[in-house]
Amino acid sequence: MSRLAVVCGGSRGIGKAVSRLLAERGCRVAVVSRNKDVAQATVASLHGDEHLAFSCDISKEQEVQKTFETIQKTCGNISYLVNAAGINRDGLLLRTKPEDMVALLHTNLLGSMLTCRAALRSMLHGQGAAIVNIGSVVGLKGNSGQCVYSASKAGLEGFTRSLAKEVASRNIRVNLLAPGFIHTDMTAGMREEALKRSIPLGRFGEPEEVARAVLFLLESPYITGEALVVDGGLQLAM
Repeated sequence: MSRLAVVCGGSRGIGKAVSRLLAERGCRVAVVSRNKDVAQATVASLHGDEHLAFSCDISKEQEVQKTFETIQKTCGNISYLVNAAGINRDGLLLRTKPEDMVALLHTNLLGSMLTCRAALRSMLHGQGAAIVNIGSVVGLKGNSGQCVYSASKAGLEGFTRSLAKEVASRNIRVNLLAPGFIHTDMTAGMREEALKRSIPLGRFGEPEEVARAVLFLLESPYITGEALVVDGGLQLAM
């Protein structure tokens, strides 16, 4: 039987590229998104016909629990979980509203915690599984104007490394992938020409390139608790 992969935020950007690549590799893909219509459109574009779409706000515990229970009942035990859902609201800390802080932390950090916890209940019944959380290079290095976003992604790194230690004995691996500037909706408004000067490879990355790195971590049986940076050699101002 093919492996079941759950991709949260799997209907756009990096998550969509991951969904497509996993489907091409023979996985059954459960695409999870806040927008059910967009998730269904993504599923319709995937290779094969075993894939399903689910609507879920990962920042809400009850929605996550219900969604993952439905996924397991409908599709079986989860082999792969990719947490690619995330939001970004840039701004200096002094100008950041508390409600924006809460929204960033709830989606980018708490959301991944909730989905990991829900997926583990299914993964424990399998013969080995893997989780990849999508962080950010700014969570490792920091960046002016992104204090809260950086904090949410830095927290995700600590969570990933700690969870990897908790579940390693059950042959479940947990890793973080930290992209730099990638061509997605989130980077659409950035000054690309100026930013490219800080990237030795001289360009933004593509979602498909990040997806290949995600696949590498999912399929590498002796890597856990690590953070893999995919940023073209980005040099952020310190």
